[in-house]
Amino acid sequence: MMKKLIFYILLMGLYGFASAHAGHTISSQQKQQPVIYTCPMHPEIQSTRLRNCPKCGMKLVMQKKKSVQPKKAAPVKKSLSAKKGHMGDMKMSPQKAGTETPSLGETYTCPMHPEIHESKPGNCPKCGMKLVKETPKMVPIKHEGMDMPMKEDAKKMDNMKGMQMGSDNATMENIKKAKSQLGPIKTISSNTPPRTVRYDLYIADTTVTYGKKSKRAIAVNGQIPMPTLTFTEGDTALIYVHNNLDEETSLHWHGLFLPNRMDGVPFLTQMPIKPHSTYVYKFPIVQHGTHWYHSHSKLQEQIGMYGAFIMNKRKEWDIPTIPVVLSEWTDMNPEEVHRSLKNATDWFAIQKGATQSYAEAIKTGHFKTKVNNEWKRMNAMDVSDVFYDAFLINGKNQNEQPQFKAGDKVRLRIANGGASDYFWLKYAGGKITVVATDGNDVEPVEVDRLIIAVSETYDVVVTIPENKSYEFLVTPEDRTKSASLWLGKGEKVQAGIMPRLKYFAGMKMMNEMMDIQGNMIEMEGMKMQNQIMDMNTVMYPEITGVENPKTENKKADMAGMQMPNDKSMAGMNMADNNPDIITLNYNMLRDPKKTTLPKGPWKELKFDLTGNMNRYVWTLDNKTVSESDKILIKKGENVRIIMFNNSMMRHPMHLHGHDFRVLNEQGENAPMKNVLDIMPMERDTIEFAATEPGGDWFFHCHILYHMMSGMGRVFSYENSPANPDITDTRVAKRGLNSDDRAFHPMATIGLESNGSDGEFMLANTRYRFSTEWRLGLKSHHGNESETYFGRYIGKMQWLFPFIGFDYHYNSMENERENNLFGQLSNQKNRKAAVIGVQYILPMLVTAEARLDSKGKLRFQLMREDIPVSSRLRMNFMANTDKEFMGGFRYIVTKYFSLSTHYDSDMGYGGGITITY
Repeated sequence: MMKKLIFYILLMGLYGFASAHAGHTISSQQKQQPVIYTCPMHPEIQSTRLRNCPKCGMKLVMQKKKSVQPKKAAPVKKSLSAKKGHMGDMKMSPQKAGTETPSLGETYTCPMHPEIHESKPGNCPKCGMKLVKETPKMVPIKHEGMDMPMKEDAKKMDNMKGMQMGSDNATMENIKKAKSQLGPIKTISSNTPPRTVRYDLYIADTTVTYGKKSKRAIAVNGQIPMPTLTFTEGDTALIYVHNNLDEETSLHWHGLFLPNRMDGVPFLTQMPIKPHSTYVYKFPIVQHGTHWYHSHSKLQEQIGMYGAFIMNKRKEWDIPTIPVVLSEWTDMNPEEVHRSLKNATDWFAIQKGATQSYAEAIKTGHFKTKVNNEWKRMNAMDVSDVFYDAFLINGKNQNEQPQFKAGDKVRLRIANGGASDYFWLKYAGGKITVVATDGNDVEPVEVDRLIIAVSETYDVVVTIPENKSYEFLVTPEDRTKSASLWLGKGEKVQAGIMPRLKYFAGMKMMNEMMDIQGNMIEMEGMKMQNQIMDMNTVMYPEITGVENPKTENKKADMAGMQMPNDKSMAGMNMADNNPDIITLNYNMLRDPKKTTLPKGPWKELKFDLTGNMNRYVWTLDNKTVSESDKILIKKGENVRIIMFNNSMMRHPMHLHGHDFRVLNEQGENAPMKNVLDIMPMERDTIEFAATEPGGDWFFHCHILYHMMSGMGRVFSYENSPANPDITDTRVAKRGLNSDDRAFHPMATIGLESNGSDGEFMLANTRYRFSTEWRLGLKSHHGNESETYFGRYIGKMQWLFPFIGFDYHYNSMENERENNLFGQLSNQKNRKAAVIGVQYILPMLVTAEARLDSKGKLRFQLMREDIPVSSRLRMNFMANTDKEFMGGFRYIVTKYFSLSTHYDSDMGYGGGITITY
C-alpha cells in the first residue's frame, strides 16, 4: 500500500513538472475555427485580421469564441447564458454587404471580457468584474471575412463612460479648475542675500516607545525625525555631522544637485563616517523644493535617520506651510526584519491577517484561485513587505495643528521617509491640490486622494472649510493601520478609514497577469504605464464593493478594475452606489515649463525589474549591484531608460544627483522627478541629461530591503577623476557589494516525543549552505544528516544544483533493503558524498534527484508550510528509499510553534518547533 502511495505521489510530481514546461495543445476543432479579434475598449468591433481598432487605434486582441452558425433571415441574437457567454454564440443572418442589423434588448457586458453578454446586471462569470450596460448599437455584419461599416456615435459609450486611454483634455480641464479654486496666492521675497547656513547634527542612540515596547532608535539632535534643514536658493549648505554612535554612518541628500563627493553614499562617493568622528558636508543650494535626507548606511533609515530638507525660492508663496515627514516603526530589529524576509517567513502576513490560507480560500469561495496561485508557484499575495507597529507623521501618530481657521489654505510639504511603505493620502476637508513633486513645480491638479511612493515628495494645498478640525489621513498601502494630521480647531471631521484589501481578488488578477514561468504578461493592446491603470483596484472595496461570499453571485469577489477616466485619470468607479474617486497618477503631472532635453547624443538603456518573493531576491535584469559593472555615461549625453516591471511588487526607482523627465501625455511639458513608481506589468520611460562633471551616481529601488538585496546600478561618468575620499578602491568595492552578498542564517528545530528533526541554513542571493538532521529518541530509530551546498539558477531561482554529504545510521535488523529502483540501501552505516539538483514544481513542491558516491539514486518530493489555515501549516516528504513523513505545525509566535508529525523511521511524535 505504501509503495502505491509513494508511486502515486511521484507520478503526480512528474506530471506537474511536465505540465509546467509543456505548451498548450490546440484541438483540431479549435484549429478549424477562424480566429476573431476584438477591441478591449470597443467590444462591438470584431475582425478576422489582427489590426488596430478603427475607433481608438488600440491593437485588437484575440477573442475566445464558439462556432458561428448562420441561419435564415432573422435578427441578430446574443446568447444571454453566463455559462456560454461567447461572441461565437451570436447567430447571424446572411446579409448583403454593407447592411446593418440593430441589437435587441438591453444587455450588459464585461470591460475585460467583451464576449460576455447578459440580460441583467451582475458580475462577469470569468473574472467577477461588475458588468456595465451596453449601448444599443449597430452590430457589424461580416461578409466573406470582411468587416462591414458600422454606425455609432463615437463621442460616447455608456458602457465605458468616461474611459479614455490618454485624455490630455481632461487633465487640462482639471488644471484650469484647480487654478481657479486655488486663486491668486501672494508671494514674499527673501531680503536676505545668499549666505552660508550651518547646521550641526549630533547622531546618537536613543530609546523610544512608538509600538508596544521600548526599543533602540537613532536620534539626531535628540529628535526623530531628524531636524528640518531649511535653505534658500543661492545659499551654501555647511553641515557638520557628529557621529556619536558606536557604528559607521552616512547622510544622503535625496534629490539634490551637488558635487558627487557630497552625495553621501558610503563606499561609492565617500568612505563611511567612522564612530565618534565628525564629517563635514558643504555644497551650494542651486535648486528649490521639498526634499529630504537620510542615512545610506545599512538599515539605519528604518530606525530614525530621516528628515525634511526644504529649499525655498527667492520668491516663495506667502502661505502657511508645514513640512510633513511620513514614516513607519517596527519593534523588531531591522536586521531581523531583513533576515525574516530572506527566510520567506509568513509571520508578517499572520500579523496583518493576510495569509490567504486554504481554509480562508474555501470560506470566501476562492479555492480555485488559491490552487491556481500555487500551481504557478506563487506565494500569498501582499502589497507591502513588512508588518509595522506604528505609522508616524513628524514622529507622532496623531499630530495636531490647531492654528488654522476657516478659509485658510495650508501647504503641506510631504516626504515619504518610510523604509518600505507606500501611503494613501486623503483629506476630510475636500479636494487635495497637488502643486509639486520631488521638488519640482507642476501645474495644479485637484484629486480626492493620491498614493505617495517610498522616498517621493509631494507639495499639496488644502483648504480649511469651517472652524473645525479636519483630518489629513495617512494610510499604508496594506491598510493595516493609519496616522492622522489634524488641521484646524474644533469639532473633528474624519476622512474615513480605508477598508481592508480583498487579497483573493488581487490573487485572482495576478494569476491572469503571470505565466507559469513567473513572467508578467503584458496585456496586448493596453498601454500599462504611469499608474493610469491601477491593477490593484480589484482589491479596493471602496471601488469594487465589499467582498461577501454569501451574496447570490459568489464569483463577485473581483467586482471591478480601476481604469483611466476623464475625471480621475486613475480609475473608473464600477460600483453603482459610489461616486467617482479622483486619484492622482503621473499622466496628470504637467510641468509649467518645457522640459525637453538639450540637443546631444542619446544613450538608451533597457531594464527588466526582476525578483521573487520566495527568497526575497530583487534585481535588475536578474543581476544585483555586486554582479554588474558600472554603466558608463558621458557628459553631454541624453540618457533614456526604459523599464519593464516583470515582478509582482511595485518599485520606486530613484536616481541620485539628477532629475529625469517622466514621459507622459504632457509632451514637451513632461514632469521632472527623481523617483519613479513603477507598478507591476508597467513599461515606463524616463530620460535625463548627463550634465554633471563626473563621478558615480547610484540608481536603485528605494524600498530599503529591496536596495539591500541588490536592486540597483551605478551610473559612472567616463574619464572621471579619482575621488580623493575613496582612499582604498578595493575596500570600497567590497563594502559596496557586501549588502547583497551577505549570508543570512535560518534554523528550524523540532523537539518532539519521538526525537528531533530540523535544519540549519546560511543563504544569500545565489548560494545556500544547509544541513538537515533527524535524531531518534531511541537508539533503534537511528540518526541521519544531509548537508548540501549549492547555487540557485535562473531569475525565479527554482533550480538548485548542489553537492553534499549524507550520513545515515539505523541499528534495526532490516537495514539492508531494496529501494524503489531495486538498489540496496545501507541504512545501518551510510556515509556518502552526493551530487544532485532540486527544482520547484507547480504547487510549490520541491522535487529532488540525487546520486551518491555509492552509486545509489534517490528521488524525493517534499513541501514545507502548506497554509491550511491562518496559523496551521502542513508538511510532507516521500522518497524512493521508502522514507516518508507528514506533519502539522501551529504557529503561536514568530519563533515558537506546536507541532506533530509521523516519520517512517521514528513513528509518531508531538511537541514544539522553534524557528529562527
